[in-house]
Amino acid sequence: MTKEPIRFKKERELGEILSATFKFLRENYKALFGVLLKTTGPALALLLLSLAFYSFQTVGSIGVQSMFSGGTALLATAILLITYLVYYAALTGTIYHSIRSYISHEGQIIPQEVYSGVKSDFGNLLAISVISGLLVFFGFLLLLIPGIYVAVPLSLAPAIIVFRNKSVFDAISDCFELVKNNWWATFGSIIVISIIVYIVGLVFQIPTIIYFIIKTMTVFQEGTLADPSSMFDTGYIIMNIISSMIQYIIYGITPIGFAFVYFHLNEKKHFTGTYETIQNLGKKD
Repeated sequence: MTKEPIRFKKERELGEILSATFKFLRENYKALFGVLLKTTGPALALLLLSLAFYSFQTVGSIGVQSMFSGGTALLATAILLITYLVYYAALTGTIYHSIRSYISHEGQIIPQEVYSGVKSDFGNLLAISVISGLLVFFGFLLLLIPGIYVAVPLSLAPAIIVFRNKSVFDAISDCFELVKNNWWATFGSIIVISIIVYIVGLVFQIPTIIYFIIKTMTVFQEGTLADPSSMFDTGYIIMNIISSMIQYIIYGITPIGFAFVYFHLNEKKHFTGTYETIQNLGKKD
């Protein structure tokens, strides 16, 4: 028996958004993992290498720090930030284009369609990540509240780029218009989705936390607290990289949830799903 495709273009309350998010993930995780492996695999590998380099520069205790100047630690931070932005752009592009393909083909994700879409929109998605980050950063410098205010609509800008075929600056304009008069509801949805994804990811940090606690107790008993870096040994760094890799993959849940938020807001303003339903009924008749 063929499962009925999830309808994205409809209004949903927060509970329905969460339910639909995990239902979509549960029913399509194999297809999603397949396309994510190809589109984000190289970016994830670079991100993990950058994280390893950064970790050894900041908390490493195997003599690496003594080989480099402070400038190299700054370089490691910059490389980590750049590789994260590249990975995030590839991740969001893959998820949104998978959903777009799913909608177009009534429940099927066409990999080649996703690859082409990600390749086409990658530059815009990377640019919107950088611009959004800068706008939010400067907003936070202005007494925090402006940063929170702009972060809410900007979180939906990548979805607008993919689902509406918009340019970067058009997407920025559209996202503020989309959230207008619905800022608080959107803020609540985004916060809840982000917290849930964070908690899910935090579960995979537990082994690293336990290892750190045991290591701290060992260092304390040995009386070597004068050298705090001894608590962050190679084992800790490796475990942290592995748990971070799992977290980076889990972050893919976030754009799925944001897609449902986008379609909810879009439906409230434009009724696209309602019009399509009426048209389809006319065709059947």
